[in-house]
Amino acid sequence: MTSSDHSASDPSDGYPGAGLGMPAEGIGAMARLGPRVVAIVIDWLVCSVIAAGFFGYSFGGGGASWTPLAVFFVENVLLVGTLGSTLGHRVMGLQVVRESGGPTGPLPALIRTFLLCLFVPAVIWDKEGRGLHDRFAGTVLRRMR
Repeated sequence: MTSSDHSASDPSDGYPGAGLGMPAEGIGAMARLGPRVVAIVIDWLVCSVIAAGFFGYSFGGGGASWTPLAVFFVENVLLVGTLGSTLGHRVMGLQVVRESGGPTGPLPALIRTFLLCLFVPAVIWDKEGRGLHDRFAGTVLRRMR
């Protein structure tokens, strides 16, 4: 079999998302690491500012505060569960969808966000390039532009 005999969804093609039937590049392709990191940094900064403005969180105040993480949790559950993307995702042209391509919905968004907030599942990837938080939630972060 030649390389031209492979279909776009053949996992032997070796690109992230191949086994999920996602294209290798462009709209609908698996989001790459760089844009995902930038999106989460944007979300964290926005949530930290909200925590400071509404809940008195101090950036340099010493000691641990769970307030920005709580705001981050709420932001992710609400926005991913209803719109499919957080503020950072929107800026970076990304969207969270179910493996089937449908809207995320509230329960997968809750599962995904809980595991994302634990951090470790987000930095362990499966063979498709998804963090374990997405795998356990049955979701995929894809490119929208």
